[in-house]
Amino acid sequence: MNPKRILLRSPFKEITAGILYYDFPRMLTVNVIEKRIHRKLSKSDTDKFPRKMQDDKFCMVRSLMRAIDDGVKNGQISRQVWTRFLNSFLRIYLKKHNKAKFFQKKYGFSPPGFVTISPTKLCNLRCSGCYANSSSITNAELDYEIVSRIVKEQKELWSSHFTVISGGEPLIYKSEGKTIIDLAREHSDTFFLMYTNGTLINDEMAQKLAEAGNITPAISVEGFEAETDGRRGKGIHRKILEAFDSLRKFGVPYGISITATRSNAGIIMSDEFFDYYFNQQGAIYGWVFQYMPIGRNYNLDLMVTPDQRVQMYHKTWELIREKRIFLADFWNCGAVSSGCISAGRSGGYMYIDWDGNVMPCVFNPYKVHNIIEVYREGGDLNTALFSSFFKGIRNWQEEYALNTSAKTMGNIIVPCPIRDHYETMHELINRTNAQPADEAACQALLDAKYYHGLVEYGKHVKKIADEIWDREYLGPERKELGHSDV
Repeated sequence: MNPKRILLRSPFKEITAGILYYDFPRMLTVNVIEKRIHRKLSKSDTDKFPRKMQDDKFCMVRSLMRAIDDGVKNGQISRQVWTRFLNSFLRIYLKKHNKAKFFQKKYGFSPPGFVTISPTKLCNLRCSGCYANSSSITNAELDYEIVSRIVKEQKELWSSHFTVISGGEPLIYKSEGKTIIDLAREHSDTFFLMYTNGTLINDEMAQKLAEAGNITPAISVEGFEAETDGRRGKGIHRKILEAFDSLRKFGVPYGISITATRSNAGIIMSDEFFDYYFNQQGAIYGWVFQYMPIGRNYNLDLMVTPDQRVQMYHKTWELIREKRIFLADFWNCGAVSSGCISAGRSGGYMYIDWDGNVMPCVFNPYKVHNIIEVYREGGDLNTALFSSFFKGIRNWQEEYALNTSAKTMGNIIVPCPIRDHYETMHELINRTNAQPADEAACQALLDAKYYHGLVEYGKHVKKIADEIWDREYLGPERKELGHSDV
């Protein structure tokens, strides 16, 4: 019998989860998997991607596996949560992906890897510079039926079993008497990453998260207490620490989500910051989002400077490679994802907000389709996936990085079309008649100062990032061929 089918049977899943909860067999398993992944990445796509890029991918995967291993070893992931997580993982990754193969055969590329949904705009905080412009008086939300259908369709159409929940504040969401916890329970074969401000997580909520077992909260911090309270409100950091306590008590794995700005870039990249949140507070992972000037009171002066961005690049990769911290910066870690992952490219994602607007990315607030209207007219997620706007972005991704060679691909330390290549994105938005999702996005599109500011920012970042890209990524590939112009 096929060993995959054996593992998918419930008793074997339970036994496997139980065995791997112990340190020695789990350590052996992690070592074996790491070696196989390293061999695969060092041999695959070497003509398409620079070898250092493949090594970056391995180091990130290794840091993720080590983070999970440490979480179990240190008791931050309870046996109950571990069993549910591993059962979910086995269901997801040991199934035959016939639907993904069908998609590939029909459309000529692999399907998206996940969807990000913001089911509500409502939030109990009012943070300065909020990308979603959320607050306690903005109560737009998607019907639960729509949210659940999106999760169901991503599985049926793409074999995608990973969903990101954002907001607004997801733990406020309630529709048709159901919450995010109900969504996780209904879709037990999907793993959910939930971005939250953490203020609504107490013992009761942590217990619900533990019982669901397939949802991990990424809690937003801006630095230490002063920086977090400065942006989010007085006393918020204290509530976050209380949330950490509750999550640890019930063994729910959690991470931190960090918005990098010009004012806090040095703090969030300090050794003290990572020691505090990872070693003292028990965060298992971290996501870094460099401030993008969209949403409430967008401001180019809040963006990290080009020099800060390069400093963050070096520090982030030091933490990943040397300290094996699972930390992903969606710009500085562009090598891991082979560049921009928006607009539903292979392995990438699309974003759907509280009004049903389908956008390429959380930070690209322009749309052609609305999922509510798409469903009303008999369409599905693929309808939005193949809009002219999304196809235009995917064409750019192919030309810039994905359909090139290891010696000529574009610099994916500057991978973002809306932030690093705004001139290209601005033209594409207008050419495909993509519409702003809100008034702030409309103002930004028409703002000449905003346009020139982002274009100049992209040029400056690219100039200094090109030195790294040419020296560390393309240079070794050219040397391999005996070129002397490196």
